[in-house]
Amino acid sequence: MKVLVIGPGGREHALIRALAADPYVTDLHCAPGNAGISRDVSTHQIDAQDPAAVLALARELGSDLVVVGPEAPLAAGVADALIEAGIPVFGPTKAAAQLEASKAFAKTVMAAAEVPTAMARVATTTQEAAEALDAFGAPYVVKDDGLAAGKGVVVTSDRAEALAHAESCFEAGGTVVIEEFLDGPEVSLFVICDGTHAVPLAPAQDFKRIFDGDQGPNTGGMGAYSPLPWLPAGFVDEVMERVAYPTLRDMEHRGTPFTGVLYCGLAITTRGIRVIEFNARFGDPETQAVLARLKTPLGGLLMAAAKGELDDAELLHWRPETAVGVVMAAENYPESPIKGATITGIDTAEAIENVSVLHAGTTNNAAGEVIVDGGRVLAVVGLGADLHAARNSAYAGVAAISWDGAQHRTDIALKAANGQISVSEGTH
Repeated sequence: MKVLVIGPGGREHALIRALAADPYVTDLHCAPGNAGISRDVSTHQIDAQDPAAVLALARELGSDLVVVGPEAPLAAGVADALIEAGIPVFGPTKAAAQLEASKAFAKTVMAAAEVPTAMARVATTTQEAAEALDAFGAPYVVKDDGLAAGKGVVVTSDRAEALAHAESCFEAGGTVVIEEFLDGPEVSLFVICDGTHAVPLAPAQDFKRIFDGDQGPNTGGMGAYSPLPWLPAGFVDEVMERVAYPTLRDMEHRGTPFTGVLYCGLAITTRGIRVIEFNARFGDPETQAVLARLKTPLGGLLMAAAKGELDDAELLHWRPETAVGVVMAAENYPESPIKGATITGIDTAEAIENVSVLHAGTTNNAAGEVIVDGGRVLAVVGLGADLHAARNSAYAGVAAISWDGAQHRTDIALKAANGQISVSEGTH
């Protein structure tokens, strides 16, 4: 099976590593990739958001399956072009990707499917935003309706700050969704879908804020771990029954069946499970931790989803170890990351037992050195018998790598390792 992965980041590097381990995958390419991906497979410099360019490359390579990583190409209709040409694609159509591209649309689907979620109002004016903020009260949750790479959300107890975020979205020509605040720990669950059937992966938890102790501004995610030892029994079954399948049925009913990853961002509140958001693709950095544990060949699973044959797919098998991924970010991220610094120590880190380094924002300079080329630069994943061991592996890898201005959190998975997460009450 020849596979083409679309995307430039850490999630795509994790997909490439997992697909490379699949004995049925005979040929593997990535476009556009990054410095780390180009060490593993052939990369192609095309505009990943141009459906015609992606289709031309897939034809040129004779790809049997195209896996679309990021949200932007999905929203641009890359999957539609491939489907029309008869090439199996893992990723939703433009219409189905609205589940992520529009939070207002996602709320409409959840209402129709009776999926438990936060109460919300859509606002298009400052007055509507102010009324919604007052209706829900603090803490205030304000979300840009469109795609914002995980950074369009403000959660604050400062009403003025919440209103200012809403106004900045309006000025950019957008609308906002204002929601009630959900207490309790958050969980990410990736559900592989073929339009009708669905298979859940192992749950993960990610860390959105830039600084230790969940302080500072939101980012695309500073680290993740999987599985979650504190989850109540039957959690995944409940999410499938109350969230994933009702959503799939509603999307099918609308004539826009969902194929790809339905990423369920969930809060376990004092009143039960609530959906925070849907994404239409693998999440970054949770993918790096989740796929590090997957034993089942990934190519076959994604192909079954693309072809609508998931009901025949084998049960998933997982490594017994725990995985912890720590993101190393550029200086001044998440504001305006400073690019160009030379990175050292990646090979040293990868030589450590149970450590893998996945590239996100990297490229090569003229001398062939790996340099910083984005906000989130690397994810260092450690495997271990438990959370403490996995954390030790991951941070040993982090310690081996350096560049000017590198930053990372030191507390990824620490609360869980110390048994400090409780499901019955809010934790952050």
